[in-house]
Amino acid sequence: MRSSLYIGIMSGTSLDGIDAALVDFNSSTPSLIETYFVMYDQYLREQLLALNQAGYDELHRTALVSNKLSRLYADAVEGLLSKSGVSSQSITAIGCHGQTVRHCPQSERAYSIQLGNAALLAELTGITVVADFRSRDIAAGGQGAPLVPAFHQVMFGHTEKHRIIVNIGGIANVTSLPPKREVIGFDCGPGNILLDAWCLQHTGSLYDHNGSWAATGCIIPELLEALLTFPFFSLPPPKSTGRELFNSDWLKSYLHGKESPQDVQATLLKLSVEAIALSIWLHFPEAEEIYLCGGGARNGKLVAELKTALPGKEVNLTDVLGVNADWMEAFAFAWLAKQTINKLPSNLPAVTGAQGYRILGAIYTA
Repeated sequence: MRSSLYIGIMSGTSLDGIDAALVDFNSSTPSLIETYFVMYDQYLREQLLALNQAGYDELHRTALVSNKLSRLYADAVEGLLSKSGVSSQSITAIGCHGQTVRHCPQSERAYSIQLGNAALLAELTGITVVADFRSRDIAAGGQGAPLVPAFHQVMFGHTEKHRIIVNIGGIANVTSLPPKREVIGFDCGPGNILLDAWCLQHTGSLYDHNGSWAATGCIIPELLEALLTFPFFSLPPPKSTGRELFNSDWLKSYLHGKESPQDVQATLLKLSVEAIALSIWLHFPEAEEIYLCGGGARNGKLVAELKTALPGKEVNLTDVLGVNADWMEAFAFAWLAKQTINKLPSNLPAVTGAQGYRILGAIYTA
Protein backbone atom coordinates (compact mmCIF):
# COMPACT_ATOMS: atom_id res chain seq x y z
CA MET A 1 0.00 0.00 0.00
CA ARG A 2 1.39 3.41 -1.01
CA SER A 3 2.27 5.78 1.83
CA SER A 4 0.19 8.94 2.28
CA LEU A 5 3.28 11.00 3.15
CA TYR A 6 4.72 13.46 0.63
CA ILE A 7 7.30 16.25 0.79
CA GLY A 8 6.92 19.60 -0.94
CA ILE A 9 9.95 21.76 -1.70
CA MET A 10 9.58 25.38 -2.73
CA SER A 11 12.21 28.03 -3.49
CA GLY A 12 10.48 31.14 -4.74
CA THR A 13 11.15 34.40 -6.54
CA SER A 14 12.23 36.10 -3.31
CA LEU A 15 15.44 34.00 -3.36
CA ASP A 16 15.54 33.75 0.42
CA GLY A 17 15.92 29.98 0.61
CA ILE A 18 14.20 26.60 0.57
CA ASP A 19 10.93 25.71 2.27
CA ALA A 20 10.37 21.98 2.84
CA ALA A 21 7.08 20.60 4.14
CA LEU A 22 6.10 17.08 5.19
CA VAL A 23 2.42 16.47 4.43
CA ASP A 24 0.06 13.61 5.28
CA PHE A 25 -2.75 13.00 2.78
CA ASN A 26 -4.24 10.08 4.70
CA SER A 27 -7.50 11.84 5.61
CA SER A 28 -9.93 14.01 3.67
CA THR A 29 -8.17 17.07 5.08
CA PRO A 30 -4.42 17.01 4.34
CA SER A 31 -2.26 17.88 7.35
CA LEU A 32 1.10 19.63 7.60
CA ILE A 33 3.25 17.38 9.78
CA GLU A 34 6.59 19.21 9.89
CA THR A 35 8.54 22.00 8.17
CA TYR A 36 12.18 22.88 7.58
CA PHE A 37 13.98 25.88 6.08
CA VAL A 38 17.41 26.20 4.44
CA MET A 39 18.63 29.73 3.78
CA TYR A 40 20.53 30.63 0.61
CA ASP A 41 23.97 32.14 1.13
CA GLN A 42 24.82 35.43 -0.55
CA TYR A 43 26.95 33.81 -3.26
CA LEU A 44 24.21 31.44 -4.40
CA ARG A 45 21.68 34.26 -4.35
CA GLU A 46 23.97 36.31 -6.59
CA GLN A 47 24.49 33.38 -8.95
CA LEU A 48 20.74 32.88 -9.29
CA LEU A 49 20.11 36.58 -9.85
CA ALA A 50 22.77 36.61 -12.55
CA LEU A 51 21.07 33.73 -14.36
CA ASN A 52 17.90 35.79 -14.67
CA GLN A 53 19.70 37.64 -17.45
CA ALA A 54 21.83 36.67 -20.42
CA GLY A 55 25.50 36.24 -19.57
CA TYR A 56 28.77 34.47 -20.24
CA ASP A 57 28.82 30.65 -20.32
CA GLU A 58 25.20 30.39 -19.13
CA LEU A 59 24.75 26.68 -19.85
CA HIS A 60 27.75 25.69 -17.75
CA ARG A 61 26.79 28.00 -14.88
CA THR A 62 23.19 26.79 -15.02
CA ALA A 63 24.26 23.14 -14.74
CA LEU A 64 26.52 23.85 -11.78
CA VAL A 65 23.88 25.88 -9.94
CA SER A 66 21.25 23.21 -10.61
CA ASN A 67 23.49 20.61 -8.98
CA LYS A 68 24.20 22.88 -6.03
CA LEU A 69 20.49 23.55 -5.57
CA SER A 70 19.70 19.84 -5.62
CA ARG A 71 22.26 19.19 -2.91
CA LEU A 72 20.64 21.91 -0.82
CA TYR A 73 17.21 20.41 -1.55
CA ALA A 74 18.57 17.08 -0.31
CA ASP A 75 19.86 18.80 2.83
CA ALA A 76 16.38 20.25 3.37
CA VAL A 77 14.81 16.80 2.99
CA GLU A 78 17.31 15.27 5.39
CA GLY A 79 16.69 18.03 7.95
CA LEU A 80 12.94 17.68 7.59
CA LEU A 81 12.97 13.90 8.07
CA SER A 82 15.37 14.14 11.01
CA LYS A 83 13.20 16.79 12.66
CA SER A 84 10.01 14.74 12.15
CA GLY A 85 11.48 11.34 12.97
CA VAL A 86 10.10 9.93 9.69
CA SER A 87 12.20 7.62 7.49
CA SER A 88 12.82 8.27 3.81
CA GLN A 89 11.24 4.88 3.03
CA SER A 90 7.92 6.25 4.34
CA ILE A 91 7.76 9.04 1.73
CA THR A 92 5.96 8.38 -1.55
CA ALA A 93 7.47 11.32 -3.43
CA ILE A 94 9.01 14.77 -3.26
CA GLY A 95 7.34 17.56 -5.21
CA CYS A 96 10.13 19.98 -6.13
CA HIS A 97 9.24 23.28 -7.78
CA GLY A 98 12.84 24.24 -8.54
CA GLN A 99 14.20 27.77 -8.69
CA THR A 100 12.69 29.94 -11.41
CA VAL A 101 15.25 31.96 -13.36
CA ARG A 102 13.23 32.71 -16.51
CA HIS A 103 9.47 32.92 -17.00
CA CYS A 104 8.38 33.98 -20.49
CA PRO A 105 4.90 32.57 -21.12
CA GLN A 106 3.26 35.20 -23.30
CA SER A 107 4.29 34.22 -26.83
CA GLU A 108 4.34 31.33 -29.28
CA ARG A 109 7.87 30.63 -28.02
CA ALA A 110 6.66 30.43 -24.43
CA TYR A 111 8.83 28.75 -21.81
CA SER A 112 9.55 28.75 -18.09
CA ILE A 113 12.80 27.53 -16.54
CA GLN A 114 13.12 26.21 -13.00
CA LEU A 115 16.62 25.13 -11.98
CA GLY A 116 17.36 21.94 -10.09
CA ASN A 117 18.63 18.49 -11.01
CA ALA A 118 15.72 16.21 -10.13
CA ALA A 119 17.65 13.06 -11.04
CA LEU A 120 20.42 14.02 -8.62
CA LEU A 121 17.85 14.80 -5.90
CA ALA A 122 16.32 11.33 -6.33
CA GLU A 123 19.78 9.76 -6.06
CA LEU A 124 20.75 11.74 -2.98
CA THR A 125 17.52 11.13 -1.07
CA GLY A 126 16.48 7.70 -2.34
CA ILE A 127 12.98 9.15 -2.79
CA THR A 128 10.98 9.51 -6.02
CA VAL A 129 10.99 13.12 -7.21
CA VAL A 130 8.33 14.95 -9.23
CA ALA A 131 9.61 18.13 -10.91
CA ASP A 132 9.14 20.38 -13.96
CA PHE A 133 5.49 21.13 -13.21
CA ARG A 134 5.08 24.09 -15.56
CA SER A 135 6.18 22.68 -18.92
CA ARG A 136 3.13 20.53 -19.68
CA ASP A 137 0.70 23.35 -19.02
CA ILE A 138 2.73 25.65 -21.28
CA ALA A 139 2.82 22.96 -23.98
CA ALA A 140 -0.98 22.93 -23.78
CA GLY A 141 -1.14 26.66 -24.45
CA GLY A 142 -1.14 27.82 -20.82
CA GLN A 143 1.20 30.13 -18.95
CA GLY A 144 2.36 27.44 -16.53
CA ALA A 145 1.49 29.70 -13.61
CA PRO A 146 0.10 30.21 -11.12
CA LEU A 147 -0.24 26.52 -10.20
CA VAL A 148 -1.37 26.74 -6.58
CA PRO A 149 -5.03 27.79 -7.22
CA ALA A 150 -6.05 24.14 -7.73
CA PHE A 151 -4.63 23.38 -4.29
CA HIS A 152 -6.38 26.43 -2.84
CA GLN A 153 -9.65 25.08 -4.23
CA VAL A 154 -9.16 21.71 -2.53
CA MET A 155 -8.14 23.23 0.80
CA PHE A 156 -10.26 26.36 1.12
CA GLY A 157 -13.24 26.19 -1.24
CA HIS A 158 -16.54 26.91 0.58
CA THR A 159 -20.08 26.03 -0.42
CA GLU A 160 -21.47 29.41 0.61
CA LYS A 161 -18.69 31.97 1.08
CA HIS A 162 -16.70 33.61 -1.70
CA ARG A 163 -13.08 33.49 -0.58
CA ILE A 164 -9.94 35.02 -2.04
CA ILE A 165 -6.49 33.57 -1.32
CA VAL A 166 -3.70 36.10 -1.80
CA ASN A 167 -0.15 34.78 -1.95
CA ILE A 168 2.37 37.57 -1.36
CA GLY A 169 5.70 36.07 -2.35
CA GLY A 170 8.23 37.72 -4.63
CA ILE A 171 5.30 38.06 -7.01
CA ALA A 172 1.77 38.44 -5.64
CA ASN A 173 -1.08 36.35 -6.98
CA VAL A 174 -4.75 35.92 -6.19
CA THR A 175 -7.09 32.92 -6.29
CA SER A 176 -10.83 33.48 -6.38
CA LEU A 177 -12.91 30.65 -4.86
CA PRO A 178 -16.56 31.48 -5.53
CA PRO A 179 -19.24 28.98 -4.44
CA LYS A 180 -20.44 26.80 -7.32
CA ARG A 181 -18.52 28.80 -9.94
CA GLU A 182 -15.23 28.56 -11.77
CA VAL A 183 -12.00 29.18 -9.88
CA ILE A 184 -9.95 32.08 -11.25
CA GLY A 185 -6.39 33.00 -10.37
CA PHE A 186 -3.58 35.15 -11.74
CA ASP A 187 -0.45 37.11 -10.86
CA CYS A 188 -1.17 40.69 -9.74
CA GLY A 189 2.34 42.09 -9.96
CA PRO A 190 5.19 42.61 -7.50
CA GLY A 191 4.77 41.35 -3.96
CA ASN A 192 8.09 41.45 -2.10
CA ILE A 193 10.44 41.39 -5.08
CA LEU A 194 10.99 45.15 -5.43
CA LEU A 195 10.69 45.83 -1.70
CA ASP A 196 13.42 43.32 -0.90
CA ALA A 197 15.75 44.48 -3.67
CA TRP A 198 15.44 48.15 -2.73
CA CYS A 199 15.87 47.37 0.97
CA LEU A 200 19.00 45.31 0.33
CA GLN A 201 20.47 48.01 -1.89
CA HIS A 202 19.99 50.81 0.64
CA THR A 203 20.15 49.14 4.06
CA GLY A 204 22.06 45.89 3.53
CA SER A 205 19.13 43.91 4.95
CA LEU A 206 17.54 41.13 2.92
CA TYR A 207 14.06 42.45 3.65
CA ASP A 208 12.21 45.25 5.43
CA HIS A 209 11.11 43.56 8.67
CA ASN A 210 7.43 44.27 9.29
CA GLY A 211 7.62 47.17 6.85
CA SER A 212 9.30 49.28 9.53
CA TRP A 213 11.64 51.08 7.10
CA ALA A 214 8.79 51.77 4.67
CA ALA A 215 6.85 53.24 7.58
CA THR A 216 9.51 55.96 7.98
CA GLY A 217 8.93 57.19 4.43
CA CYS A 218 6.16 58.99 2.58
CA ILE A 219 4.46 57.76 -0.58
CA ILE A 220 5.52 59.65 -3.72
CA PRO A 221 2.15 60.09 -5.54
CA GLU A 222 3.57 60.81 -9.00
CA LEU A 223 5.89 57.80 -8.80
CA LEU A 224 3.09 55.50 -7.68
CA GLU A 225 0.84 56.77 -10.48
CA ALA A 226 3.57 56.22 -13.06
CA LEU A 227 4.32 52.68 -11.84
CA LEU A 228 0.64 51.74 -11.95
CA THR A 229 0.40 52.77 -15.62
CA PHE A 230 2.70 49.86 -16.54
CA PRO A 231 0.70 47.74 -19.03
CA PHE A 232 0.88 44.48 -17.05
CA PHE A 233 -1.48 45.84 -14.39
CA SER A 234 -4.28 46.41 -16.88
CA LEU A 235 -3.88 43.10 -18.73
CA PRO A 236 -6.84 40.74 -18.36
CA PRO A 237 -6.19 37.27 -16.92
CA PRO A 238 -4.84 34.72 -17.49
CA LYS A 239 -1.53 36.37 -16.75
CA SER A 240 1.68 35.60 -14.89
CA THR A 241 4.96 37.41 -14.42
CA GLY A 242 8.38 37.44 -12.74
CA ARG A 243 11.74 39.20 -12.67
CA GLU A 244 11.63 39.61 -16.46
CA LEU A 245 9.20 42.50 -15.92
CA PHE A 246 9.61 43.59 -12.32
CA ASN A 247 13.24 44.16 -11.40
CA SER A 248 15.63 46.88 -10.22
CA ASP A 249 16.27 48.17 -13.75
CA TRP A 250 12.51 48.51 -14.31
CA LEU A 251 12.18 50.56 -11.12
CA LYS A 252 15.25 52.65 -11.94
CA SER A 253 13.67 53.71 -15.24
CA TYR A 254 10.97 55.55 -13.24
CA LEU A 255 13.31 57.34 -10.82
CA HIS A 256 15.07 60.68 -11.26
CA GLY A 257 17.66 59.84 -8.58
CA LYS A 258 16.79 62.50 -6.02
CA GLU A 259 14.09 60.54 -4.20
CA SER A 260 14.55 59.64 -0.55
CA PRO A 261 15.22 55.87 -0.35
CA GLN A 262 12.64 55.38 2.40
CA ASP A 263 10.06 57.31 0.35
CA VAL A 264 10.68 54.95 -2.55
CA GLN A 265 10.26 52.00 -0.17
CA ALA A 266 6.97 53.39 1.09
CA THR A 267 5.83 53.84 -2.52
CA LEU A 268 6.84 50.29 -3.46
CA LEU A 269 4.89 48.90 -0.52
CA LYS A 270 1.87 50.89 -1.67
CA LEU A 271 2.39 49.57 -5.22
CA SER A 272 2.18 45.97 -3.96
CA VAL A 273 -0.94 46.81 -1.98
CA GLU A 274 -2.61 48.60 -4.88
CA ALA A 275 -1.83 45.81 -7.35
CA ILE A 276 -3.57 43.30 -5.07
CA ALA A 277 -6.50 45.51 -4.06
CA LEU A 278 -7.22 46.72 -7.59
CA SER A 279 -7.23 43.13 -8.86
CA ILE A 280 -9.79 42.16 -6.23
CA TRP A 281 -12.04 45.19 -6.74
CA LEU A 282 -11.92 44.87 -10.51
CA HIS A 283 -12.46 41.12 -10.85
CA PHE A 284 -14.02 39.92 -7.57
CA PRO A 285 -15.78 42.85 -5.86
CA GLU A 286 -18.38 40.55 -4.32
CA ALA A 287 -15.80 38.42 -2.46
CA GLU A 288 -16.42 38.34 1.28
CA GLU A 289 -13.27 36.89 2.80
CA ILE A 290 -9.61 37.55 1.96
CA TYR A 291 -6.89 35.23 3.28
CA LEU A 292 -3.19 36.05 2.99
CA CYS A 293 -0.17 33.77 2.74
CA GLY A 294 3.49 34.00 1.70
CA GLY A 295 6.28 36.05 3.22
CA GLY A 296 4.43 39.33 2.68
CA ALA A 297 1.64 38.14 4.96
CA ARG A 298 4.08 38.67 7.85
CA ASN A 299 4.73 42.31 6.85
CA GLY A 300 2.55 44.16 9.35
CA LYS A 301 2.70 47.46 7.48
CA LEU A 302 1.72 45.85 4.18
CA VAL A 303 -1.15 43.91 5.76
CA ALA A 304 -2.47 47.02 7.54
CA GLU A 305 -2.39 48.97 4.25
CA LEU A 306 -4.15 46.13 2.46
CA LYS A 307 -6.94 46.07 5.05
CA THR A 308 -7.40 49.81 4.54
CA ALA A 309 -7.55 49.30 0.76
CA LEU A 310 -10.21 46.59 1.15
CA PRO A 311 -12.87 48.18 3.36
CA GLY A 312 -15.80 45.90 4.17
CA LYS A 313 -13.75 42.77 3.50
CA GLU A 314 -12.69 40.32 6.17
CA VAL A 315 -8.89 40.08 5.85
CA ASN A 316 -6.98 37.37 7.74
CA LEU A 317 -3.99 35.08 7.34
CA THR A 318 -4.53 31.51 6.12
CA ASP A 319 -3.40 30.48 9.61
CA VAL A 320 -7.03 30.84 10.72
CA LEU A 321 -8.02 28.25 8.10
CA GLY A 322 -5.47 25.79 9.45
CA VAL A 323 -2.56 26.33 7.05
CA ASN A 324 0.43 28.36 8.21
CA ALA A 325 0.86 31.28 5.81
CA ASP A 326 4.63 30.73 5.60
CA TRP A 327 4.35 27.17 4.28
CA MET A 328 1.47 27.36 1.80
CA GLU A 329 3.48 26.83 -1.40
CA ALA A 330 5.63 23.99 -0.06
CA PHE A 331 2.38 22.34 1.10
CA ALA A 332 0.94 22.90 -2.37
CA PHE A 333 3.84 21.22 -4.15
CA ALA A 334 3.47 18.13 -1.98
CA TRP A 335 -0.14 18.03 -3.22
CA LEU A 336 0.94 18.59 -6.82
CA ALA A 337 3.34 15.63 -6.52
CA LYS A 338 0.53 13.47 -5.17
CA GLN A 339 -1.65 14.40 -8.13
CA THR A 340 1.11 13.44 -10.56
CA ILE A 341 1.86 10.12 -8.87
CA ASN A 342 -1.86 9.29 -8.92
CA LYS A 343 -2.14 10.33 -12.60
CA LEU A 344 -4.56 13.15 -11.85
CA PRO A 345 -4.56 16.63 -13.43
CA SER A 346 -3.53 19.60 -11.29
CA ASN A 347 -3.76 22.63 -13.55
CA LEU A 348 -6.84 24.82 -13.94
CA PRO A 349 -7.35 25.91 -17.57
CA ALA A 350 -9.32 28.98 -16.46
CA VAL A 351 -6.30 30.08 -14.44
CA THR A 352 -3.39 29.34 -16.78
CA GLY A 353 -5.14 29.49 -20.14
CA ALA A 354 -4.25 25.91 -21.07
CA GLN A 355 -6.41 24.08 -23.61
CA GLY A 356 -7.54 21.60 -20.98
CA TYR A 357 -6.71 19.75 -17.79
CA ARG A 358 -3.28 18.12 -17.76
CA ILE A 359 -1.24 15.84 -15.53
CA LEU A 360 1.75 17.98 -14.63
CA GLY A 361 5.32 17.13 -13.77
CA ALA A 362 8.04 14.66 -14.70
CA ILE A 363 8.67 11.67 -12.43
CA TYR A 364 12.18 10.55 -11.44
CA THR A 365 11.69 7.18 -9.77
CA ALA A 366 14.01 6.41 -6.86
